[in-house]
Amino acid sequence: MPGLLSIAALVALALVLRLPGRVALAMTGGLWLAIALLLGTAPESGLARSIGASLTGWLVGGGFAVLVLTYRMVLRRLRALAPEADAGMPPADDGQMSDAEIDRYARHLVLREIGGPGQMRLRGARVLVVGAGGLGAPVCLYLAAAGVGRITLADDDTVSLSNLQRQVIFRSSQCGEMKTDAAAANMAELNPHIEVTPLHRRITGADTDLVAEHDLVIDGTDSFAARDEINRACVAAGVPLLAGAIAQWEGQVTLYDPAQSGPCMACLFPEAPAPGLAPACAEAGVVGALPGVIGSIMALEAIKHLTGAGEGLRGRMLIFDGLYGETRMIATPAREDCPVCRGHRHA
Repeated sequence: MPGLLSIAALVALALVLRLPGRVALAMTGGLWLAIALLLGTAPESGLARSIGASLTGWLVGGGFAVLVLTYRMVLRRLRALAPEADAGMPPADDGQMSDAEIDRYARHLVLREIGGPGQMRLRGARVLVVGAGGLGAPVCLYLAAAGVGRITLADDDTVSLSNLQRQVIFRSSQCGEMKTDAAAANMAELNPHIEVTPLHRRITGADTDLVAEHDLVIDGTDSFAARDEINRACVAAGVPLLAGAIAQWEGQVTLYDPAQSGPCMACLFPEAPAPGLAPACAEAGVVGALPGVIGSIMALEAIKHLTGAGEGLRGRMLIFDGLYGETRMIATPAREDCPVCRGHRHA
């Protein structure tokens, strides 16, 4: 029939021109409505007779098309919601990646240094991130995106407006929430195939058992006292500690690992700095993008450590100067007389 041929021609034109689906639907719907109005208001006109269809038949055909389109739309919506059904659930323990995980981690899987075996190591890894602030924010986002299977996040602070200048994991609407809860929710939304456990507290030297449950600890705290406590717990548990620090325009990253003949923090910094010599970011200030740079490096080093890719920072410290765009690497040997790690060091 001429009417159906006209709609078919219009659909073909939309496909040739690669018009958006909504535009093509609006065009064909408009043509169908115009023909229906013509058949209903002037059925005896020459134009209506040339269409060769009755109003009843045209309405039935249009109704059927609407049912088909509605079914397709509902089916598409259900498929889009399906990945969200397992949000926050731990990864499957069948030893295999799902099709969704294979698609998600495709860029890792084609890397020679990671591939399938390395991605499975990330999937089975357990990481403790201490501090959900400036450094913790990019670390958490990138570890979640990379598919680190189980992440424990420890912090006793709440989200405040002043955090949002650099702590990119949070949103304005989350001000007042516990940082660990807010970060965990956003990490789960980013990747439903991981498990995030929030802890509303600090990590102390007495948390040896907790630390021992993890393959790696990442320290993003901003005080010497907190770092010293975390270092002592990691040394006692024999778990490597990836540590970062930032101030103003500069940052540093290193791996403390006495169990593998590397240094601990006390080897490099045996005593607390004099008052005022190493002020926290709240006092000294920090450029907003710097935590992103250093935190991303920490996440990269964590991925390397967990997969065995490349050369890590055990026995080395990377120092970044953001004001002048310079980096340098210094050696960080263990001290034989270190009172913290000398009894825990392996040759």
